[in-house]
Amino acid sequence: MSTYIARRVLRAIVLIVLIIVLGFLLFTVLAGAGGSFPSYLKSIFLHFNFGYSARDHQSVVSLVVSRLPATLSLLVGAGLLAVALGVPIGILAALRRSTRFDRVAMGTALALVSMPVFWLGLILLYLFASDVGKIPIFPGGNSYVGLTANPGKWFTSLILPWLVLGAVEAAIYSRLLRGRMTAAMKEDYVLGARARGLSEERVIWGHGAVAAVAGMVAVVGLDIGGLLGGAVLTETAFRIHGIGFLSYDALAHSDLPVVQGTVLLAAMMIVVVSLIVDIGFAWLDPRVTVA
Repeated sequence: MSTYIARRVLRAIVLIVLIIVLGFLLFTVLAGAGGSFPSYLKSIFLHFNFGYSARDHQSVVSLVVSRLPATLSLLVGAGLLAVALGVPIGILAALRRSTRFDRVAMGTALALVSMPVFWLGLILLYLFASDVGKIPIFPGGNSYVGLTANPGKWFTSLILPWLVLGAVEAAIYSRLLRGRMTAAMKEDYVLGARARGLSEERVIWGHGAVAAVAGMVAVVGLDIGGLLGGAVLTETAFRIHGIGFLSYDALAHSDLPVVQGTVLLAAMMIVVVSLIVDIGFAWLDPRVTVA
């Protein structure tokens, strides 16, 4: 296990360096900005300095840190909602293959996966936002309030954004889990459990579902990139002032240092989360350490 962890950590470090090099080439060379590569590396690794905004001259790190709570609120809530909806729907669809429930669930999932997140957000605002909605029952755009400022308003202001981002991710999880659950129920250990006389409920939930969900752990963890990409569009649609909206606003105003810094920090975050997921998955299933 220690060798596996060391190998994964080294791979993550190399990947972060490659991301930084690629970021320098894309934003500094192709975008025509000044600066040397050695000083760029020094500012990042020695001072954790990703530059300063061209608009208000604030450091990129301070801007990201100030917007981080809003983005984390969106990502964590949407992720929990996606798992809470996607896992049971995927399992039930696998157990009821070719039934009406299976067709409706997978058809709905396919429709949600095909919908652009930004478009789905606008539809929900049009239907349910308190300011412009036809059925005004939830706060609309630009209504986000921080958790420490007002917990009640924080929760209600995120209901629609959670639904938008969480529904799309739940659709992905349900389709993946349906396939994994279907395959798991055909494995020899499941057939052996039936042959030993175990109840069907124990076979399903104690063997098939556990194996299928365990296989999804890596997928859910590595999907942080998809969630971050969806967060940019969701925050823009609902005008939530998180990291995603910060990137969009910087891009709209050609604030390249902020765009560069947020992209690099997001990419590094994905690498770190992927490393944690790899180590956690190896702890759950030591067989992966021999791969």
